[in-house]
Amino acid sequence: MADSEREMKRFIDLSHTIEHGMITYKGLPAPIVCDYLSREDSKKFYSEGTSFQIGKIEMITNTGTYIDSPFHRYEDGKDLSEFELERFVNIPAIVVRTKEMSVGVDTFKQHDVKGKAVLINTGWSKHWRTDQYFENHPFLTEDAAKYLKENGAKLVGIDSHNIDDTRTKSRPVHTTLLGAEILIVEHLCNLEDLPTSFLFTAVPPKFKGVGTFPVRAFASLI
Repeated sequence: MADSEREMKRFIDLSHTIEHGMITYKGLPAPIVCDYLSREDSKKFYSEGTSFQIGKIEMITNTGTYIDSPFHRYEDGKDLSEFELERFVNIPAIVVRTKEMSVGVDTFKQHDVKGKAVLINTGWSKHWRTDQYFENHPFLTEDAAKYLKENGAKLVGIDSHNIDDTRTKSRPVHTTLLGAEILIVEHLCNLEDLPTSFLFTAVPPKFKGVGTFPVRAFASLI
């Protein structure tokens, strides 16, 4: 994005569009997006010329760009309804750019992460909705997760298939970050358009008993 275009924008959308039949995580079902009440069928309930559509969505919570809370990993962890809005809205943020597939501690040492939403720009979102997106994707190491925890990161996001290495059955990054109530956002996009300084917002619905849900994630330029 050119500097002139960036200056004209107040917000940068960092979320993928959720569509009927779209696969976010291989092996998990795609969302079903359809009419519960179509416009044509609604006409019989209203005056002539008046119609409405009521949509119906069936999906798993890990769909599109989504946020993870501790309940996703821990039975006794906080769910999405138990966090104050301040944890989701206008968080001071930084973007960390890397081409590493295994993103380690050194990637973050030159950045002040304390109290920040740390968004990791790997460029992997260019593979969204392709088979390559699911295979050998960039991820954080366990040591990197521990470093972010120890240095006070508030939220960690990535533009990849998973913040953990899915080639193994362990999930040390989820375990470390969510255990410290550091929220995680996965499947981000457009991180290459972010400036140095911005605010990050990713608000889920206030669901009780749900640890993960899609968000409309975006950057507010400051």
